[in-house]
Amino acid sequence: MRRRLIQSTLAVVLVVIAVFGVSLVIVETRTITETAKERVESEAVRLASIVDSRLLVEDKVTAEIIGDQMPDDRYAVVRIPGKPPIEVGSKPDGDVISATAPGEEGETVTVQEPRSSVTEEVGRTLLIIGFVALLAVIAAVLLAIRQANRLASPLTDLAETAERLGSGDPRPRHRRYGVPELDRVADVLDASAERIARMLTAERRLAADASHQLRTPLTALSMRLEEITVTDDPDTVKEEATIALAQVERLTDVVERLLTNSRDPRTGSAVTFDLDEVIKQQLAEWRPAYRSAGRAIVTSGKRNLRAVGTPGAVAQVLAALIENSLMHGGGTVALRTRVTGNQVVVEVTDEGPGVPAELGSRIFERAISGRNSTGIGLAVARDLAEADGGRLEMLQAKPPVFGLFLSRTPPRKDPGEESGRTVR
Repeated sequence: MRRRLIQSTLAVVLVVIAVFGVSLVIVETRTITETAKERVESEAVRLASIVDSRLLVEDKVTAEIIGDQMPDDRYAVVRIPGKPPIEVGSKPDGDVISATAPGEEGETVTVQEPRSSVTEEVGRTLLIIGFVALLAVIAAVLLAIRQANRLASPLTDLAETAERLGSGDPRPRHRRYGVPELDRVADVLDASAERIARMLTAERRLAADASHQLRTPLTALSMRLEEITVTDDPDTVKEEATIALAQVERLTDVVERLLTNSRDPRTGSAVTFDLDEVIKQQLAEWRPAYRSAGRAIVTSGKRNLRAVGTPGAVAQVLAALIENSLMHGGGTVALRTRVTGNQVVVEVTDEGPGVPAELGSRIFERAISGRNSTGIGLAVARDLAEADGGRLEMLQAKPPVFGLFLSRTPPRKDPGEESGRTVR
């Protein structure tokens, strides 16, 4: 591209020089020739007037007198009637420029100048024009190189940016070049880089969330299947298989939830559900793990609460809190339910050392963990809670108390209560 720009600019300059240079040479040559003729004619008239003035006072007209009034490079002949011609200077050889002027006393003065002087002056003019043309070509080449670099360097830079995007480096460069068209291309590339970065972040986040959220249901499912393999009691097998099927359904719900959030994290599927059922299901899933660890998990608080949210998401939030207590806490884990205003609160607490002071409110940030864990469990739990209009907070650091706040719906009235009777 640089070569093409330089060649095109140089071609334009050469055409301009050719057109205007030739015209200028023709005009200057004609002007110099006409000026030389006018100069010789003026010289002849001036010498004729000098001769007239000498003749009027009856003074002598000699070659010395005329020679003092003439430049050395000219030749003049003065012809006075009845007298021999008077020659002044050396007669030029070759082509000459000649002019003759008559006097009032009948005399004539002829002045000649060699045409070589005109040729020399034309040559000097051509040399000046050629030098100026050469300067113009050099300036044009330098300007073309500068302009080519100004246009080609941004294009090279934009090509490198596009190559970086294709190689998986979506960082925008935010470079502008002062050329509106190139700046527009840079804007589009930066916007594309930001979109790609957001997409890659979402994909990585989805993979991390899926790995974390699927791990707990799969672990619980594998524990149920292990229970089936070690027992010969048909009733136990049936019970464990039923629980395993329920866990498979919840696992399916988790997958659908992940896919929905990956398409639009703001999309929720909140419904009114029975909070006791979700808590009961979580206790049933986690008791074997706590029993294996020599610990207990209990529940207390207000019953028959109905909340607004996604049951699967609420179950995942509670599972994250329960798992967090199992991994990082100690002693008995308690799930307490209470009502505050128009909200239902599920508190999860244990008897462990609590959240370290250096973590503080950063406990919900991704990759923040007090031990060698992934550090995304509580972050995912908070995102799930907020997707349905709830919130997850750390109410107390030592001992640790986490609270899940959900919108509350009025409890369903028993038909007997509505009619003033109790149905038994």
